[in-house]
Amino acid sequence: MSLPAPYIAFHGQAREAMEFYRSVFGGDLTLSTYGEFGFEGGPADGIMHSTLKGDNFELMASDTPPGAPHREGGQISLSLAGPKGDEEKLRGWFEQLAADGSVNMPLEKQVWGDLYGDVTDRYGITWMVDIGQE
Repeated sequence: MSLPAPYIAFHGQAREAMEFYRSVFGGDLTLSTYGEFGFEGGPADGIMHSTLKGDNFELMASDTPPGAPHREGGQISLSLAGPKGDEEKLRGWFEQLAADGSVNMPLEKQVWGDLYGDVTDRYGITWMVDIGQE
């Protein structure tokens, strides 16, 4: 299981930014595009999800989803992720963070196979929860 990791939302520059961060920090970069998952309404080469992993860090980013507004100042969310064995703990965190906040996307199975949802807590911080599936 991983604890909070920065997740940055870009407005069409996620690939460029993440390749730059890789040149600065090193690490292994993975990129998935909206086109790979059949999303319509935006550029197919837009980044749906990217991860840059180094020895002591993890940075994630995406381009704002097609049709969704880009929130200036709201580019960073915190990510909580883990394997199916941590599902109970991650679901509990999701529910606690949603209390007196708002569920932006219910924790449900997604096209990439994981359970995923996001909430904005009572302090305005967005938390993304991803539970890997075996």
